[in-house]
Amino acid sequence: MTFGIQCDEIESHAILNHAFDSGITFIDTANVYPLGGGLDTVGRTEEIIGSWLPARRDDVVLATKFMGAMGSKPWQRGASRKHIFEAVEASLRRLQTDRIDLYQIHFPDRSTPIEETLGALDDLVHQGKVGYIGCSNYPAWELARANGKAEALGLNRFDCVQPRYNALFRPFEQDLFELCAVDDIAVIAYNPIAGGLLSGKHQLDAGPTEGTRFTLGTAADRYQERYWNTTEFDAVEVLRPIAAEAGLTMAEMAVGWVMANPVVTAPIVGASRPGQLDDAIRAAATKLPADVKTAIDNATAQFRMSDADR
Repeated sequence: MTFGIQCDEIESHAILNHAFDSGITFIDTANVYPLGGGLDTVGRTEEIIGSWLPARRDDVVLATKFMGAMGSKPWQRGASRKHIFEAVEASLRRLQTDRIDLYQIHFPDRSTPIEETLGALDDLVHQGKVGYIGCSNYPAWELARANGKAEALGLNRFDCVQPRYNALFRPFEQDLFELCAVDDIAVIAYNPIAGGLLSGKHQLDAGPTEGTRFTLGTAADRYQERYWNTTEFDAVEVLRPIAAEAGLTMAEMAVGWVMANPVVTAPIVGASRPGQLDDAIRAAATKLPADVKTAIDNATAQFRMSDADR
């Protein structure tokens, strides 16, 4: 989601090359990316990936999402049958491919019957344009309801969910992850480094650094609301000596902690330059020691509760 706003096409291709050469074979994006760009830039991230992808198409698993506004008209967003059919064709064109391995609804659309959404997605699977379907930002009750409807109607279910998850945001451990474990639903967690806060590079008093997610366009307010708070910064300072004693960078430890949860299939990491991937690459190659995971669990236990409960 950084491609096309935090980094241009050349830099984006360098990031993709570094990821691919390092063994990363899963790419997740969305039709509304780049993050924070607004309607003027929607689709640009898919276009950049599409200009890199064709020669490597059979060597990667490609995921994208639909739901957000792709134009000013009311039918150019949401999870209606009309929008889904138009959105998938546009994504296929931008990505320069004939199929999307995992097609996800970006957010719940409670104004559209879930039966309509699932029916349209099921048709795409049968047409061969989509391999599997998934959802993002779904609470446990909504995922369970959707998959119950799919089973009752004989439709493809959501085989994957994409939740926000990191050491500073853990409420899904209480319900969503239990559902995924029981029903064998994949979990691809986004924000494993909390928008960069868990890298330890930010200082509360200094304010957000220009060019990061905390200052980017329409995303800035969202990321500041999520993480730019005294409670989160205090937790980072508690985590800092844990990483130092373990001989890990803060970002490496943050990604390793997410991957240490057995329900997590893969973390989703973003980058605005190739070297930013290295912490995640090292985390994938080395299992987080159990005592380090326990120390992080204990230091961030308060974040298992929702904001309303804290």
